Amino acid sequence: MARPPLLGLTGGIGAGKSAALSAFAALGAATLSSDELVHRLYRRRAVREIVVARFGDEVAGEDGVDRAALATAAFADPEGMTFLEELIHPLIGPEREAWIAEMAAAEPPPPALVCEVPLLFEAGVADAFDAVLVVTASEDVRRARVAARGQDFDARAARQLTEQEKTERADDVYVNDGSLDDIGMWAEEMLSRWGRPG
Repeated sequence: MARPPLLGLTGGIGAGKSAALSAFAALGAATLSSDELVHRLYRRRAVREIVVARFGDEVAGEDGVDRAALATAAFADPEGMTFLEELIHPLIGPEREAWIAEMAAAEPPPPALVCEVPLLFEAGVADAFDAVLVVTASEDVRRARVAARGQDFDARAARQLTEQEKTERADDVYVNDGSLDDIGMWAEEMLSRWGRPG
């Protein structure tokens, strides 16, 4: 049996990708968060040692790497984020493929496999998905969400394509300026359009 449809979920910083991923999960889709995947990779001893050697003991955490301290150190270093991307990105692909194989073998199969990938277009992996869904929001809304998390919007947004570039390349787009109920209805529509009927 063919695997369930594979959907890539992406969008700019503060757009609401995590909320969208949760909405898909609530509807029965199998979901994979790149953020959680990266967190697992940082718990690997070899990865942790490389990161600590590059950025110092202050980024070491009880459970691998202190993500907040690492973000501060990496953004303060002109080459810091490039170093991390070159370290982590090659490790993500095999992990994602293993997850896809596991979920595709599930009985009963989920209606779709939804992978949240913040740098999906930037990493050049769009063609790996049957469809790419972009969650976006107005800049004021995204800035407010990012500020509420204590993060630097401009530093993070500078490493991503513009919202216009993402939406132009997407198969479907959701403007997330509304409520969680609204995003749930959009996720349901996307599963109806792109997923496998139950």
